[in-house]
Amino acid sequence: MHEDLNWAIGGEAGDGIDSTGKIFARALSRAGRHVYTSKDFASRIRGGYTAYKVRTAVDTVESVVDRLDILIALTERTIEENLDELHEGSVIIYDGEQTTMQDVEIPGEMVGLPVPIKDLAVEAGGAIMRNVVALGAACEVANFPIENLDEALEKRFGGKGQAIVENNKEAARMGRDYVQDNYDHDFEYDLETTDNDYVLLNGDEAIGMGAIAAGCRFYAGYPITPATDVMEYLTGRIEQYGGAVVQAEDELAAVNMALGAARAGARSMTATSGPGIDLMTETFGLVATTETPLVIANIMRSGPSTGMPTKQEQGDLNQMLYGGHGEVHRMVVAPTTVAECFHKTIEAFNLAEKYQIPVYLTADLSLAVTEQTYAPEEFDMDAVEIERGNVVDEESVDEWLDDKGRFRAHAATDDGISPRAFPGTIDGAHMTTGLEHDELGRRTEEEEVRVEQVQKRERKVETAEERENWDYREFGDPDAETLVISWGSNEGAIREAISQLEGELPVRFISVPYMFPRPDLSEAIEAAEDAIVVECNAWGQFADLIEHDALTRVQRINKYTGVRFKADELAGKIRDAVEKTEATA
Repeated sequence: MHEDLNWAIGGEAGDGIDSTGKIFARALSRAGRHVYTSKDFASRIRGGYTAYKVRTAVDTVESVVDRLDILIALTERTIEENLDELHEGSVIIYDGEQTTMQDVEIPGEMVGLPVPIKDLAVEAGGAIMRNVVALGAACEVANFPIENLDEALEKRFGGKGQAIVENNKEAARMGRDYVQDNYDHDFEYDLETTDNDYVLLNGDEAIGMGAIAAGCRFYAGYPITPATDVMEYLTGRIEQYGGAVVQAEDELAAVNMALGAARAGARSMTATSGPGIDLMTETFGLVATTETPLVIANIMRSGPSTGMPTKQEQGDLNQMLYGGHGEVHRMVVAPTTVAECFHKTIEAFNLAEKYQIPVYLTADLSLAVTEQTYAPEEFDMDAVEIERGNVVDEESVDEWLDDKGRFRAHAATDDGISPRAFPGTIDGAHMTTGLEHDELGRRTEEEEVRVEQVQKRERKVETAEERENWDYREFGDPDAETLVISWGSNEGAIREAISQLEGELPVRFISVPYMFPRPDLSEAIEAAEDAIVVECNAWGQFADLIEHDALTRVQRINKYTGVRFKADELAGKIRDAVEKTEATA
């Protein structure tokens, strides 16, 4: 028996795969089990293969693996798509009465479980509940008490009336009872429950939760995969704290609305993906030049152009670091876990206001859509510190007035950080233009003033580099000669990979959450025999940065298939990289 269970449901887009997976994931988390989910979905509303996978254990799980124990197959293609992960003893639940599934051949070493899913659903109240029938059958196979589904079903269907909830509970029990009554099989799975209480959320939701905790009170956005969940999370919640969500007509309008709210003194943000960042780039320069604090979340997906909207990639790094005409100052913060999406969002807002600068907060698709369990104390709202930076009021504004009593909103201070006055501050009235400007915000082409303002904006970034802790997270053996470096959602898979290699190949792993400014890894790289950079893109954009900083070559493990790294896969690739070095030594 494995220490963890890997479950999946697959079918066509529009078959309710996502909601079914969420019901099961929520039930497992409420039963005190850790959960880690992954999704494979097509870039269309209906049709095309889609799947929702859940890995669950009593102990923490942080990645997907190449093993599938229980599969609910709503289509024959679902079985074909997952054959590589199915193994001896895997259980495949399918509708044996369905015309397209009647001739399904289950490999001999696996257990085929034909269940009249649709017929049972109709008997329970409607064919639409067939997925819930299949869930009930899966609970019996996994020895997971059906009662654990009840709360999740109530949460999912409670808004549709208690009769719908009860019908779904009955449908789940009919699926369980059918397996009990018709199959005398000793399934090897036994899902232990605990008294632990976990929070289940994905990266987009964590960003939204972090924004509210950070004091964000205005969000403008335009729907785009995979960033839309940030807006959906905030809608209906931010209003409870005096905030507002606006769905703009496009990304240009969204970023300009967010800029306006930030100029008015509100903590403001927008979220989009690569194509939206393209459209926002001109305003991004305006944000930087006017020294307006703004958080822009970029939830990366496969590109370029429309690319593969529902697939994984970390290809926007160069865009975030260098995008824009002229020399645009910015910061780039890149959470590496779902929990970090919460904490780094708060940090991004603080950085934006302390240094009056636009901040890219970037997650990739895998991090954004993955749902994972955490203890509630991981998100301690009382521990959140809000730092609004050099904000002046009526008592302190006088020191920032010129000899004519005008507010110097872009004063060339030693640290590069100018005073900031919210609208309504007595004597704090000012105007800032997107043209080059003087300390008062008035346009200018005077050479000395231009140089002064450029150097001032440069100094505040240098100040941030000195004052802030641009650190990294470290795992594994600190003395190992093999060093793995990565960023974004790869952290969990790498941590499990080096755990699999333990006893065979000691590995030191550095996970970096800051792309700019970023920590100096030169010393760690110099101490290593093998330095390997792992990322989901073809060019090795982060590896290029590391080579630039450390003035040395690194090995690269790149993946750009649109699918995230798996722990087993990475363990093999790290082993191969080390063996390659040894062979050429």
